[in-house]
This record gives sequence, structure tokens and C-alpha cells, in this order.
Amino acid sequence: MVVKVGDKAPDFTLPSQMGDNVTLSEFFGKKNIVLYFYPKDETTGCTREACSFRDAYQELTSLDAQVLGVSGQSVESHKSFASHYGLPFLLLADVDNKVRELYDVPKTLGLLPGRVTYIIDKKGVVRHIFNSQTQAERHVQEAKDTLSQLQKEETTQKVEA
Repeated sequence: MVVKVGDKAPDFTLPSQMGDNVTLSEFFGKKNIVLYFYPKDETTGCTREACSFRDAYQELTSLDAQVLGVSGQSVESHKSFASHYGLPFLLLADVDNKVRELYDVPKTLGLLPGRVTYIIDKKGVVRHIFNSQTQAERHVQEAKDTLSQLQKEETTQKVEA
């Protein structure tokens, strides 16, 4: 199933670097979600991307967002990666790539796990998808832009209500 803008985000449960299970739908009704799939812990592009999300973390949380990073490494690998770079958000271990397949995240050059970010609103609807293997830091800007727009929509809805 290819996940598209406007679709309900497929639910899943994965272990985080903290060792607890995280279910996507537990954030529905509470937070917007920045769900980003990345190829591998401790690689150059993935480190740049993760550190960009770390550096923008306060701004993202002020936009009412929960950041979730997903890749195929183990809980232990994620724990080490998060600790090494002081990542304040959850990294989820998709060791069998079932969630990557559920979202149909495309591979780059048919080999590398893709780098795709999904912005999911509080209702659990996919509102934006950004796919770029090479522009790691741009994923953060795309997330901020979309979350700002969602916040404007929420404010408008409250005023109209």
C-alpha cells in the first residue's frame, strides 16, 4: 500500500531506544507527528538529519509535534546513536522493515533504504510527504513549514468555532 497525502496513517507499534513499545496511534488526538524514515544510524547523511531534528526540536515541539525516527537498526544501536548525539526524540527499531514496507518507503537506487518524512496531523491523517535521500537537512525545514501551516489551520478552526 502506497501511503499518500490525505490517507489515514497506518498504525504500528515498534520498540524505542528506551526499550518501551511505541504505538503511533497513541499520539492521535494529542500531537502532530513527524515520522521520519532514515537509512542507518551513525552514517553521514543520517547523522546530519538527526542532528538537524535535534537542533530544531524545541521549535518542533512548540508546533505541537512528536518526532519519531525509524530505521532498521536494533534498539541497542538506536540507544547508542541517540546518546552519542544527544537526540531528545524517539528512535524506533524496525528491524524486520515491516513498518517501512507498510508505508511503502521507496529504496534509493533499488538498494538503500529510503529517506522519507511523513507529517501526520492530530487526526492521524498524512498531510505532507517529503522524499529526498540527499537533502537530509531539508526534511526538518519541510516538517517545520507543514507544522506551521497545521497550527494556522487549528487557530482558524478555533476562531470559527
